Amino acid sequence: MRVANSNSCEMDVLNQEFIVANKLGIHARVAAQIVKVASQFKSDVWLSKSDTTVSGKSILDVMTLVCPHGSTVRISACGPDAAEALDALAALFQTKFGES
Repeated sequence: MRVANSNSCEMDVLNQEFIVANKLGIHARVAAQIVKVASQFKSDVWLSKSDTTVSGKSILDVMTLVCPHGSTVRISACGPDAAEALDALAALFQTKFGES
């Protein structure tokens, strides 16, 4: 299932994979954090799990990924500030979204 088209960008797409390390996985509050950070950037941001790719700027899309603890999530960004967007999102994953 492909929800968002990550191939529409005319610039290089940057990718990074993360393990969901917080105990509750990506739930509503965490999804809101991801969307808040992703929306600060001009670049397009997508999250992928298995064969599903969604917009990182839509809370409903992010929640449809159903990412429990231990899931691998790939984040892709494309645009003028793609590297900064990935760095900011990496910080969220590395700090377990402020959870344990």
